Amino acid sequence: MKSLKLLLRFAIVGVLALALLIPLAMIRSKIAERTEFREQAVQRISRSTAGAQRLVGPLRAVPYTDVRQETWTDDKGVSRTRVVRNEGVLLQPPLSLDVQGQLIPETRKVGLFEVPTYKWEARLAAQFGTALPPVPAGETRSYGTPYLVLGLTDVRGLLGAPQLTVDGVALRFGPGTRAFNERLAGVSASLAPITGNTLPGREVRLNFTLAGTQGLDVVPVADDTQVRISSAWPHPTFTGDFLPVKRTVQASGFTAQWAVSSLASQAQTQLQLLKTTETDLDALRVELIDPVDAYTLADRASKYGVLFVVLTFVGFGLFELIKRLPIHPMQYLLVGLALAMFFLLLISLSEHVAFWIAYVVSALACIGVQFVYLSGVLRSWVRAAGFATGLTALYGALYGLLISEDNALLMGSLLLFGILAVIMWVTRRVDWYALSAELR
Repeated sequence: MKSLKLLLRFAIVGVLALALLIPLAMIRSKIAERTEFREQAVQRISRSTAGAQRLVGPLRAVPYTDVRQETWTDDKGVSRTRVVRNEGVLLQPPLSLDVQGQLIPETRKVGLFEVPTYKWEARLAAQFGTALPPVPAGETRSYGTPYLVLGLTDVRGLLGAPQLTVDGVALRFGPGTRAFNERLAGVSASLAPITGNTLPGREVRLNFTLAGTQGLDVVPVADDTQVRISSAWPHPTFTGDFLPVKRTVQASGFTAQWAVSSLASQAQTQLQLLKTTETDLDALRVELIDPVDAYTLADRASKYGVLFVVLTFVGFGLFELIKRLPIHPMQYLLVGLALAMFFLLLISLSEHVAFWIAYVVSALACIGVQFVYLSGVLRSWVRAAGFATGLTALYGALYGLLISEDNALLMGSLLLFGILAVIMWVTRRVDWYALSAELR
């Protein structure tokens, strides 16, 4: 029964630690709210300019009408013949497609939030076949005037008039993708009429400037698609269905190259479904990101809030028991609240200054106020300095976890193991039964 008082003290401290989950949860909710505000800023810029862009094409569309005679028997058993017409549009991908361009980054600010945007100065060269497609047996086919289709997510991003040359002749794009308007936003341009058995539009060259926000997708529609994109933005991320075969990322910018065959991509098959269903197209993607996302880092940091509280309370508990210095539960609570305030200071300051500056200022503020407070609680400046040194080490370790995302699990595991080892070493000679008996 002598150990009940010790267990009761531990239970009170545990309840206080659980109670501090409430302010920590409220702080995490505030971080999520600010993250949502940032996403709204991205959407606001996308609405006023242009959002993330996806390039599809160029593609050649060939309208056709098939006519065949069909024999049928009426209700009286008389054999009759009727003419059946079937109209459609063939959507032909290029044999080869070479896409090059420079992404010119620009940061736009909405309130406190900065959003990366870009202008893409693109150059496209496509080669198409010229042979007419085979006609189904028993049918005759007539062709309409073919046209080029260029799919763009947000046509508002086109800056100026694109320079289009087909077979050496300059052409102009018009709005819409005609037969594919319902499923593919973009522009189109009429080609020359079909002469004999040869399709026009063998060689297509296109130069244009496209504005967008954060991300750019290129759909590898050709049998052989080559893409090369460069930019002065030093922090790209490459996602989508295909990674670059070559890439160079430096402080001065990046260069990335893709080589995609139709054997490795389902884009051509997916394009044939555009008229009947919503289809996600295989695409390569480059995105301009902020490498130090304050909200992501603050959210990750707040997840360690409980660990900070528990470790501090454990330190207090050991100090109280070993040094026989009583610490009131209210003092535990105030120190815990000061620890929680660190994360609120961090997110609020990081919206105005660089994240590392916000981290240092927040950490120094919390360590300083606890150093002064603990000097009275522990009745010694030296003891308070010891706890302040321990908190400084904790904040330093946390920052190491934040900036080393790939090794965060390993570093966190080693940190916890080291702390547990230190606690076990310090308490290896403690007589817990004697401590229980001495509690008043």
